[in-house]
Amino acid sequence: MKTPYDIILQPVITERSMDDAAKKRYTFKVAVDANKTQVKDAVEEIFGVEVEKVNIMNVKGKMKRMGRNVGRTAASKKAIVILTEKSKEIEFFQGL
Repeated sequence: MKTPYDIILQPVITERSMDDAAKKRYTFKVAVDANKTQVKDAVEEIFGVEVEKVNIMNVKGKMKRMGRNVGRTAASKKAIVILTEKSKEIEFFQGL
């Protein structure tokens, strides 16, 4: 069985995700085999907040070249977590 820290890998820190954080929408990189209910339970347990909705998107790996060698970056999965209005904000995103 996976722990919540195995499901939520890291936060995604971009301009867009910081703008969304003001609206209680937070973006995380999650495990490739995680589903919406696992992400919801993990965020609620780690940060102590109430989750209203979870949107998940698969990110395909990109083709990369170094000279004549061709490879591919790893595929990943992102989750956008929307909190309820009465829920507190996630403190990690406050100082950024």
